[in-house]
Amino acid sequence: MSAIVSIKNLRKQFGSFDALAGVDLQINEGEVVCIVGPSGSGKSTLIRCINQLEDFDDSSEVKIAGIDITQDETARADVGMVFQSFNLFPHMTIRENITLAPLRVKQMSEQQANAIADDLMQKVGIEAQAEKYPSQLSGGQQQRVAIARALAMGPRVMLFDEPTSALDPEMVGEVLDVMRDLARSGVTMLVVTHEMGFARQVADRVIFMDEGKIIEAGKPAQIFDGPAHQRTRDFVNAVLQH
Repeated sequence: MSAIVSIKNLRKQFGSFDALAGVDLQINEGEVVCIVGPSGSGKSTLIRCINQLEDFDDSSEVKIAGIDITQDETARADVGMVFQSFNLFPHMTIRENITLAPLRVKQMSEQQANAIADDLMQKVGIEAQAEKYPSQLSGGQQQRVAIARALAMGPRVMLFDEPTSALDPEMVGEVLDVMRDLARSGVTMLVVTHEMGFARQVADRVIFMDEGKIIEAGKPAQIFDGPAHQRTRDFVNAVLQH
């Protein structure tokens, strides 16, 4: 396997606060990696740096498919991101939300973009909603549209920033099901999540972060059943008791 994401000494400060304190991480093509940890541990900042939504220290290095993201803007096209909030354009139909970037950024024909949208809407189970507007959909449906929209650009890496945290509990499952299907299809995924059951079931590797550092990483069974570090044990015990 080759590393599709390569991160070396990633550092990010907000004022005097070290949000990321020297993170090293390699993610292989087709790998599903879940990042867990307490609030404020740097999880979301990490993936926002990968997608260039946050700048970072000049001594840090982030490469996508071997390309330094600060040197070549084309690397950003290889990354799709799904946020906590859906960020859909409210004045556009579901189909228009999905086809916008392929039409404008990739200069696809309408026929090409619509064919991709049709395939993705079927894949995430929203084909019946194509001509509706975001306000007419449930939160779970809107998040599935957001996933389809990110996939429409054909990214090599999908980033998810707590994609179920804004959803009502009964809608969480439908979004996680779509993500499970993506994982099975071989999509490279980096997922910040509080859904420990999903991480245990789907992840190839689980990373535990605290205070801007990777404290421990390993197979789900290692992290959840036999963590090596006391800080990881404390977190897992606290989370699994709820």
